[in-house]
Amino acid sequence: MVSVGPALDPTATDSAPSTLLGSYVTTLEIPTRSREEFVDIGPQVRALLRESGVRDGVVHLWALHTTCGLTVNENADPDVPRDMLRKMRELVPKDELYYRHAEGNSDSHVKTSLFGPGLTLLVHDGALVLGRWQGVFLAEWDGPRTRKVAVRVIASGPASADPT
Repeated sequence: MVSVGPALDPTATDSAPSTLLGSYVTTLEIPTRSREEFVDIGPQVRALLRESGVRDGVVHLWALHTTCGLTVNENADPDVPRDMLRKMRELVPKDELYYRHAEGNSDSHVKTSLFGPGLTLLVHDGALVLGRWQGVFLAEWDGPRTRKVAVRVIASGPASADPT
């Protein structure tokens, strides 16, 4: 289950989303179950988009952690996330002789840097603009834990007149 958390300040105790100058800002809280996994957060992002009332614009997502990332990938076949996890384990092993980070999760930091902490998704007619098989995922690399993702939905302004 993913819940909507504090708006703007991820450490705040107020859980009401903020609407500011045509944008809607909030935080998703996403519990993970494994050290490494892909969590489909598309349904929660779509729910926030509906709640925002924005019909056209963008959704910015930003993971507030250094050991999980965000990605868009196939969500129709569960073998794809499994293959991605397996390939990432092969490319970036958990243990390497040269890792020096005392927490023992250097691989998680590397994987997060490869995926990146943020996404920008287009919105048209109140829906995310994604391909037929695409889904929005949190890529967990150091779980299980509860992750926070900041979300800002920004409405497109009216088309400006031609200045010439």
